[in-house]
Amino acid sequence: MLGNWLKTSLLMAAVVALFGVVGAAIGGAQGMLLALVLGGGMNFFAYWFSDKMVLRMYGAREVDAASAPQFYETVRELAQRAGLPMPKVYLIDEAQPNAFATGRNPEHAAVAATTGILQLLTARELRGVMAHELAHVKHRDILTSTIAATMAGAISAIAHFGMFFGGRDGDRPNPVVALIVMIVAPFAAMLIQFAISRAREFGADSGGAEISGDPQALASALEKIERYAQGLPMAPAEQHPETAQMMIINPLSAGGIAGLFSTHPATRERVARLLALAR
Repeated sequence: MLGNWLKTSLLMAAVVALFGVVGAAIGGAQGMLLALVLGGGMNFFAYWFSDKMVLRMYGAREVDAASAPQFYETVRELAQRAGLPMPKVYLIDEAQPNAFATGRNPEHAAVAATTGILQLLTARELRGVMAHELAHVKHRDILTSTIAATMAGAISAIAHFGMFFGGRDGDRPNPVVALIVMIVAPFAAMLIQFAISRAREFGADSGGAEISGDPQALASALEKIERYAQGLPMAPAEQHPETAQMMIINPLSAGGIAGLFSTHPATRERVARLLALAR
């Protein structure tokens, strides 16, 4: 838990520093001061509201025991097994099978799954997937991943702002500085996410297997999700690629720059580790 708090703190500090660099490149000392204030404000917003923002991006709707009885009961049973408070439960009306967890701590957590994953998986496989998401909650890495997604989006936005209002060369905008800012800042944000995400997926797989007591079910689910997800694009993920690292399987299509920055370990390696646990 201390490790995740340290990661989150370092991430937030890195974001403020990056905002300062971008601001200095765009507007000198005044631009840096403004960007530092903006970065601090973004940190405050991200800590308290980033989970709601991500759920809104995906058009997630909250469900309960009346509106989605089987799914809700699965999450409730697993939360009890994990010794966690009952999280809020959401459904996303998307055909691509996928799921994620978000929130700032176990007391303020939410799990979300697409309608596609409910249609694709067996009850046993879905149980394995939701155990994986609750492992993220139990490990307290949901705050880090949610903040990373929110901050990466903000950094990309300010970098694109820099393209139009780049550093000054006398009285003229400096297009070279603007281009550097536009390229380097989003790349730095992607590196932050890349560093955070790969190890946490292995940890959540192992933790999910422990919670559910059924590592083979999660292994089967991962293989099935990857096979079907590749042919079913998810529009919100393509529009907000910084959120892809939150998903159980990379939701992005292979094309374009986004495909070069997969934040998930190879599914075959994840499956192999889970089957080793089962043995």
